[in-house]
Amino acid sequence: MADPSRRFTATVVSNAKRRVLVPLPFAPDDAWGHKPSHPVAGSVNGMGVRAVVEAIDDGWGIVLGPAWRRDCGIAPGDEVDVVLYPEGPQRDDLADDIAAALAAEPDAAAFFDGLAQFYRRAYLRWIDATKRRPDLRAERIVEVVDLLKAGIKERPR
Repeated sequence: MADPSRRFTATVVSNAKRRVLVPLPFAPDDAWGHKPSHPVAGSVNGMGVRAVVEAIDDGWGIVLGPAWRRDCGIAPGDEVDVVLYPEGPQRDDLADDIAAALAAEPDAAAFFDGLAQFYRRAYLRWIDATKRRPDLRAERIVEVVDLLKAGIKERPR
């Protein structure tokens, strides 16, 4: 994936539940591949934002929380410039051995893709801590794939 970021202009809206949203002009699965959820980071009018893409009405969007809007001065009806990209390490960023192990286990890969960046990075740090022990690295990759297949977000201590 060359540049996963998406840049667009949108009008901030409010829905029936009085939540304030930025509608996306694209489907996240089309832009970033199918995942159970799409945690994203980026900016709205130059102000940093982190969110999870949600289904809204007949499309997709991100929610802007009240504290974030208060600090940034954005309200429904405002036109905003948006830059969004997938948050955290993506499968294209992984070392070849980890990527191959996930490719061989689609259920584990799908679960990994849906994890928040904190959990993905924790698993990857634990594997990368074995740089001088390739045998232990292979064992840890197998263990991580098994945990992901079981739907476990983080490694038991």
